Amino acid sequence: MASSIDSVAARSKLKARRDAYWHRVAAGCYVGFRKTTSDSIGNWVGRYWDDAQRKQHFNSFGPLDEHPPGARFDKAVELARAWFAHLGMGGLSKAYTVADACSAYTKHIRAEKGDKAANDAQGRFARWVDQTPLAKVELAKLKRDHIRTFRKSLRSAPVIVAGQERERAPDTINRDMSPVRAALNLAFADGKITSDFAWREDLKPIKNASRRRELYLDRKQRRKLIDHAPPEIAPFLQCLSVLPLRPGALAALQVADFNARLKAIRIGQDKAAADRRISLPDAIVEILKPLAKGRAGSAPLLARPDGTAWNKDAWKWPIKEAAHAAGLSPEVSAYTLRHSTITDLVVSGLDLLTVAKISGTSVAMIEKHYGHLRQTAAADALAGLVL
Repeated sequence: MASSIDSVAARSKLKARRDAYWHRVAAGCYVGFRKTTSDSIGNWVGRYWDDAQRKQHFNSFGPLDEHPPGARFDKAVELARAWFAHLGMGGLSKAYTVADACSAYTKHIRAEKGDKAANDAQGRFARWVDQTPLAKVELAKLKRDHIRTFRKSLRSAPVIVAGQERERAPDTINRDMSPVRAALNLAFADGKITSDFAWREDLKPIKNASRRRELYLDRKQRRKLIDHAPPEIAPFLQCLSVLPLRPGALAALQVADFNARLKAIRIGQDKAAADRRISLPDAIVEILKPLAKGRAGSAPLLARPDGTAWNKDAWKWPIKEAAHAAGLSPEVSAYTLRHSTITDLVVSGLDLLTVAKISGTSVAMIEKHYGHLRQTAAADALAGLVL
């Protein structure tokens, strides 16, 4: 005779045993109560018969002691039904966590876009997911509250600039959320979870987060920054001051990418941009010639004193210190130089398509962030027509 588990009184009369006491929910679907010792509060489990695989699947829901004793059976049935639906829609029977999804995404993006994109995603997972409770949450049990807590942690993390704490920029939060959202979407697409409800809304990017870079350094200020910088980083800053490249793209240049005879450099795949070649002014050619002379083609063109390539952790503080010594804004960064260079190109009248191509971005982005400069130039030109 089957033993009842749907009431506190009935469960209190059960004898302790290794096997669970089962309650049928639907054909092939059962919720169970396991009581291994006489004084145990017991654990709740689910059992599902997969007819296609001819195999039983089991899942533990724990003691559910966060709920009143009289509500635990109903809660167990609720969890079991959700699990049955998950399996019935092709979901995984074994635990697949957020950390598993992030790891799978890193492998996927490495195969699709290469090491740079994969390393960037992996770095963000290491900072924001791997050492947090979110990492261990099973996708089948992922709730909106988990995602909201994660998003709140991104927003509340302190940022220290020139010794002062400020809020994280919305576009920075978006960049940190993006790979997590992509990892969960990939898991959903691969059938590791059967619904994206938990993150569909709460991992949406912050709207209008990408703000125009307002800090601009004119040529005299850029020269001043370089003069106050340590000698080993000066060539890197000189190139950033006259070439509209992302700092990472400049740092990734190898000796073989520089052609002194043709006065050109080849930029490899840079973010979403394809490989491209940029003609160089004589002044930059003369800077690069001694840096490339006699060195292996695979060596970093703009190397640090130890021969390694520059990276954001290596260039950040020398630039901050040089800006301070030069009496410039503490907000000056490597990207300030890129922004200043692009600004000069747009103001000089170079067409936006060409600016976009050599900068490694889209015309739409150039128009969005720098189009107002062309409007100002147009207004000045119209003013000159006044009779």
